[in-house]
Amino acid sequence: MSKSNITRRGVIKTGAAAGVAGLATPTIFDGSAWAGSHTGFTNAPQGGTVTLGFNVPQTGPYADEGADELRAYELAVEHLNGGGDGGMIPTFSSKTLEGNGILGKKVEFVTGDTQTKSDAARASAKSMIEKDGAIMITGGSSSGVAVAVQALCQEAGIIFMAGLTHSNDTTGKDRKANGFRHFFNSYMSGAALAPVLANAYGKDRKAYHLTADYNWGYTTEEAVVQATEGMGWETVNAVKTPLTQTDFSSYIAPVLQTDADVLVLNHYGGNMINSLTSAVQFGLRDKVANGKNFEIVVPLYSRLMARGAGANVKGIFGSTNWHWSLPDAGSQAFTKSFGTKYGFPPSQAAHTVYCQTLLYADAVNRAGSFNPCAVAEALEDFEFDGLGNGKTLYRGADHQCFKDVLVVKGKENPTSEFDLLEIVEVTPVSQVTYAPDHPQMGGAEATLGSCNPGA
Repeated sequence: MSKSNITRRGVIKTGAAAGVAGLATPTIFDGSAWAGSHTGFTNAPQGGTVTLGFNVPQTGPYADEGADELRAYELAVEHLNGGGDGGMIPTFSSKTLEGNGILGKKVEFVTGDTQTKSDAARASAKSMIEKDGAIMITGGSSSGVAVAVQALCQEAGIIFMAGLTHSNDTTGKDRKANGFRHFFNSYMSGAALAPVLANAYGKDRKAYHLTADYNWGYTTEEAVVQATEGMGWETVNAVKTPLTQTDFSSYIAPVLQTDADVLVLNHYGGNMINSLTSAVQFGLRDKVANGKNFEIVVPLYSRLMARGAGANVKGIFGSTNWHWSLPDAGSQAFTKSFGTKYGFPPSQAAHTVYCQTLLYADAVNRAGSFNPCAVAEALEDFEFDGLGNGKTLYRGADHQCFKDVLVVKGKENPTSEFDLLEIVEVTPVSQVTYAPDHPQMGGAEATLGSCNPGA
């Protein structure tokens, strides 16, 4: 990607440092243990600023999520530089963020368009690293993109703080020492959803899966199939659909010719909106099969998708990483700050990238260095609270965050265009935790490898 496709934004704001109080101060690492606190690694910051690279889908089927991610990234930079109300900085259990940037350096950023395509995303990230001097790359909305960019960052010696990526592969078989994920994954969705679905629809069900034809779709299908078959469901068929598909009628029609009584849409973003709309148009929500009401399940939900699908989401179950209605102090602080700036509540995509930006900045401060290996050490097995979802662990073995998972369903009587999902269960982290060598995560052969500081 050429320089002209990268947008540079410097958010340099002054103001009082965000208030801090309360919880215990975490361990502060000694950055001198690494090869120079400011030298010997890729894009070591010089002068009084540091550049972050925000790589999101600004076009393509996941563009709505990408737009919300950019809003959250800009808000995070504003807060790190001392502007606004500080958002979740005051509620974050770690207390190194004081509104004076990262290690005292003001934060600037560049943005790129992944186009929801792996090649475009890698080109964009490569330009940010080589031409713009980005010290950290973050972004997502497609797991195919996340895995590709994570591999690039590993090669370049840059920390990758994954954005919205739900495939098991990101911290499973394709995990990397330089990559970290805050968002939950396919396994967690299956583990959280299956008991709720069994309770709502019974254990004698026949499911038909439509699955986005890339790594996220594959692992989500696998996770939901294994979890639901484990409680007695039968999988009738599983059909792959192109990520670029917009008209799903040719995929919905065959469902009517089977004995399925549940349709599982392993689709996200615009794909889910279009496939669900088609399913409703074909009368599936009014259909009776095997003496039961036909049901539709959407394993990975978002407020943005619910808004796009409108009334079609009513009563449909799914899982989500976070929701703006959560009552904890961190979630409410972020929702207030985001809503004040943009006029509407944040999505789960916005939440996870905001958290990732703060978590990176805090890790640098605790490490006392921008060296990616020092930052990685600070993040590994880091336990924190105050960023929503309760107490959270950044597990060192695979760089996956473990926290409570939400099961939601479409509201029957929403009060506004933003109040479309209701939380039906907060699944405890213990129910969605798995071993690092779980078969869905690549088994014993999946390893992080070694941290790469680059230069």
